[in-house]
Amino acid sequence: MQEPKDFVRIVNKKRYSVKSATLIASDCYWDGHNFERNGTNTWLYKTAKGAYFTVTLSQWQGAQDTLEPVSQAQAIEMFEDYLSEHEVSYKEAFPDVVVVDA
Repeated sequence: MQEPKDFVRIVNKKRYSVKSATLIASDCYWDGHNFERNGTNTWLYKTAKGAYFTVTLSQWQGAQDTLEPVSQAQAIEMFEDYLSEHEVSYKEAFPDVVVVDA
């Protein structure tokens, strides 16, 4: 599935747009058969003002594509867990987060 190029939504009087945000991660990778994860893909973005949001596109009939704001904690969890295709480094995605050795 192709990355969304023109997806805009206003939530709580804030405009979220993929055109003006930075793509930081997704689950869109080739698994040997396709790019889609169960008929859907999710992309994680960061706005210039530091807000995070996801866009989820679906191939399922009747399913609606979504744009949802997420907290930084949720964005970190997604970045570290199931959005395995990283477009930027951890430091670029979360510049204020201190990472320590385990």
